[in-house]
Amino acid sequence: MRLVILFPLFCVFMSPITINAQKLMNKQENDNPGKPNIVLILSDDQAWDDYGFMGHAVIETPNLDKLASESIVFTRGYVTTPICRPSLMTIATGLYPHQHKITGNDPLKKNKKPVFPREELLESIDQNPSLPRVLQKEGYLSFQSGKWWEGSFERGGFTHGMTEGSRHGDKGLNIGRQGLDTIFSFVDFAMAENKPFYLWYAPFMPHNPHTPPDSLYKKYASRVKSPYIAKYYAMVEWFDITCGQLINFLDARGLRENTLVYYLCDNGWIQQATSGKFAARSKQTPMEGGIRTPIMFSWPGRLKPALRNELVSNIDLFPTILGAAQAQLPPGLPGLDLWNKLVEEEPIERDILFGEAYRHDIVDKDDPEASLRYLWCMEGPWKLVLSYEGTFENEQANNYLIHKEVRSEPVRLYNVIEDPYENTNLAKRFPRKVEQLKQKIDAWYPPRYKKVLEKKQ
Repeated sequence: MRLVILFPLFCVFMSPITINAQKLMNKQENDNPGKPNIVLILSDDQAWDDYGFMGHAVIETPNLDKLASESIVFTRGYVTTPICRPSLMTIATGLYPHQHKITGNDPLKKNKKPVFPREELLESIDQNPSLPRVLQKEGYLSFQSGKWWEGSFERGGFTHGMTEGSRHGDKGLNIGRQGLDTIFSFVDFAMAENKPFYLWYAPFMPHNPHTPPDSLYKKYASRVKSPYIAKYYAMVEWFDITCGQLINFLDARGLRENTLVYYLCDNGWIQQATSGKFAARSKQTPMEGGIRTPIMFSWPGRLKPALRNELVSNIDLFPTILGAAQAQLPPGLPGLDLWNKLVEEEPIERDILFGEAYRHDIVDKDDPEASLRYLWCMEGPWKLVLSYEGTFENEQANNYLIHKEVRSEPVRLYNVIEDPYENTNLAKRFPRKVEQLKQKIDAWYPPRYKKVLEKKQ
């Protein structure tokens, strides 16, 4: 593992507790005073309401509930797109998928061969600013663990990490499921080096395979009938347990007072009751079950905990984290720097929020529109979803069925404040609102050749 090469004494011969912990705890100054440590906690495939603090009646998430009680929580958070790789790239670059060009997870295959080499997708992380790369210039050490699609951790600008470069994380996917010792060692290393640090904790959880500890599975199997749902619920709590282990470690090291922790999920998930697959209106779709997530910011003593209902997105995280680090923002970022609003407890001024969704596999790496499936926007309580023409060539059966259900009503308008589970399509009742929002989508992302799908009579 390259982590061993970078600081072998910490990873091979020392456990986190063999360092003089008290000495580290008393050493809070770093070479860049005023620069907070920054920790990203990223869930993987979890519905927006699958948390205790979001009101779930069965799932228990005591550690994230506690973090929420110590955080500014945006209950109406969103991601720009409902699938993991492009969502993670937005977090890393602060760009929409059509800007960073990673619109799906893999190149489309025809006749079992990719239509272009996967390596060509990795050029995007070279050509765009990455959050770890910008923070490195500000004196930060950074550590990647968990999901990371864009080659090795070094290619993303991390100074340390676990992923060596194969598909979506290789050795990095061990984090959480096999403990957090490598993270603990890195944090102690950064403290010993007197450097602020950025930690990317994106475990492969609760993402399938759903293989929770047997005790957690039995707990939920006694509460729900479906073994598939029980396994998923158990995975959510297992993920929560690892979050508690991480936060407790930061507390034990005396770091929380100078550490900003931010949290979200990469995309949604609704568990099928009859199989291990995801259900309609969740992953890969622009429904609330695919794109909505709570977004939290916690910095004890600096940010006053609050529940807030403004619209925020993962497009805002890149500039906001750089704002917290007092770093210069790259030009042309489409998201909002929320930092001063968070500190001053001021409202977020945003008229509209946009998002997009594409095929799982990328048709043309240079033409995002070739893979386009949906565009959507949020304005106050209103949400408009537009489906665009396109084929389902080489689509897996479950993915086809998911999209068939959503695209059966290709123009969808919802009041998601009154109808958060999108039970009533209001498009026919409010055609002027549909047209108004469609014009705003067209002004933001004008398709050159794709047309809005028409409902077949």
